[in-house]
Amino acid sequence: MAWVATAELAAAVSNAGGLGLIGAGHMPPEALKIEIKKAKALTDKPFGVNIMLMSPFVKEVMQVVVDERVAVVTTGAGNPGEYIPALKEVGTKIIPVVASVALAKRLERVGIDAIIAEGMESGGHVGEVTTMALVPQVVDAVSVPVIAAGGIGDARGVVAALALGAQGVQIGTLFAASVECTAHSNYKAAIIKAKERSTVVSGAITGHPVRVIANKLTREFAEMEKQGATVEELDRLGAGKLRAAIREGDVEYGSVMVGQVAGLINSIRTVDEIMQDIVQNVPKVITGLTQNM
Repeated sequence: MAWVATAELAAAVSNAGGLGLIGAGHMPPEALKIEIKKAKALTDKPFGVNIMLMSPFVKEVMQVVVDERVAVVTTGAGNPGEYIPALKEVGTKIIPVVASVALAKRLERVGIDAIIAEGMESGGHVGEVTTMALVPQVVDAVSVPVIAAGGIGDARGVVAALALGAQGVQIGTLFAASVECTAHSNYKAAIIKAKERSTVVSGAITGHPVRVIANKLTREFAEMEKQGATVEELDRLGAGKLRAAIREGDVEYGSVMVGQVAGLINSIRTVDEIMQDIVQNVPKVITGLTQNM
């Protein structure tokens, strides 16, 4: 959700009753501090920051979230162990994103507070296991709360996640298609247009596969991979393409990272409308299940 989950979207989600997250991506520390302060001005509710541990600025941005006493930090692409003592000292909850049971068990041992089990249906960087298969296995393997992510786009997805043993859900693509999201209108339109088979997993050879909407960029990636391109060549091709899609609206040669759940999304709504729809329909879905048993 880098470039998508800005202070505006994070604050809107928190104001609507969720826990909004700022996607730090590869932000330098100064830029993240601006986003955090902006979010604090827009909401008095708790919000969090997602930090990619492969960021070249990871140590500096971790210090920013400590200094700003951010309520929650979610992490991806690594082990947050070395940062946990400083985060816990200021009361920050640490919730890593995992794509495997083995990583979930390893991270539990370093003292994290909960785990986000993210299936390969999600947009952006993905693993190899589906949400349906991953979540219950992670739930069985750890004692901390598990949050399900990947392929959740309405109340039915939330209820399914709860049935799998999750205690909460993380939703990305649905909120990317919200009024408050500052992403380019072309990016949002691509989500609305997408069907269940519109996304592909691209760049697997680099070791960091991503789920994106198929376009001219993904076809070029596939062709280069067939021709034996090096990881460095593929990395150069992908450099800056996420920003191009989300900020500049280039949905042909940009990296349009969205999840398979895009096929469920057919309109741009406010964050509050999205939240209310989910909250109001969860009990209805559960009632429908009990009546059909």
